[in-house]
Amino acid sequence: MLAETICSAVSAAGLGIAAVTAYRKRFLTATRIAAYSLVPIGLVLTGVVEWVAGIAFKPSVWLGFGALGLSWLLFMTTRAIERRSGTTRAERKAARAAGRNEAVAPGASAPSLGAGAGAGPAAAAKPQSKPKKKQEAAAPGDDFSDIEAILKKHGI
Repeated sequence: MLAETICSAVSAAGLGIAAVTAYRKRFLTATRIAAYSLVPIGLVLTGVVEWVAGIAFKPSVWLGFGALGLSWLLFMTTRAIERRSGTTRAERKAARAAGRNEAVAPGASAPSLGAGAGAGPAAAAKPQSKPKKKQEAAAPGDDFSDIEAILKKHGI
């Protein structure tokens, strides 16, 4: 009841100020003041003020706001920690996928470009039959094999 009376008084005072402002030939400002002055009485007439007053004095409502605030705080804390560590869920997932499809075997000096049918212990035991001149001629092409392995590792 008190809140409705206060809102009505504020609206009446605002409309009085708007009338004085209009008397001074400042019609645009007077119209804005009148618009702001009608808001409190509109809230009283729609029942919003009574609803807010009913909510404001219930402890269960304040406990609900506290729970919402706590959940927001926990969410923001986990986001901050995740950003500080520099990894996101997508980055961790990509790292796991890259670990499964490694282009370079751990401890290997040369990249492995995939497991073919002959890529087993029998294939490793076969001696290379290429002459040295062909190997030297192929050396510039081998420079790109490391780059290809890195690109394959990252899925590009």
